[in-house]
Amino acid sequence: MKTPTLETDRLRLRPYCDADIPALLPLIGTREVAATTLRIPHPYTEQDARAFLDSIQSDHEARLAITLRSDGRLMGGIGLVIQEPHQHAELGYWLGASYWGRGYATEAAREMLRYGFDDLRLHRIFASYFEGNTASARVLQKIGMRHEGVQREHVCKWGKFINSQLCGILRAEWQGS
Repeated sequence: MKTPTLETDRLRLRPYCDADIPALLPLIGTREVAATTLRIPHPYTEQDARAFLDSIQSDHEARLAITLRSDGRLMGGIGLVIQEPHQHAELGYWLGASYWGRGYATEAAREMLRYGFDDLRLHRIFASYFEGNTASARVLQKIGMRHEGVQREHVCKWGKFINSQLCGILRAEWQGS
């Protein structure tokens, strides 16, 4: 699957490229970003960035860089991990800490829902967040996802077990919103 470039009022969601690596490192490499995500290591190295770029060349993933339309500046990333037999996908995203609190994650996530439901014809999109990550909880709520449950001590992050909160939305619910 070739993932297209998507646009919103303020953002351009585009495929990553090797030229993104120098900008990725200071954004994704902060402890604050790594602390809120399952798959981002800390410290984050150039080798981690190269391995990430190599890993996203998959027919079952749509992973995009979040950039500002105004100047092309890289701010974060967003993606869908698709399971075609079930017609569903898991939504994941991250933003550099200096971009938090401005509505960018909500804007990007809303566009990924549109892409997933309209273009990919998915039936369901779901996401999870670490308990206590109220910012992610709010993003998922704002895009219409419902809280579906908790996976108790589901994730071990930095030696500590953390509850994972699960949210989801069906295409019919998204169309009705």
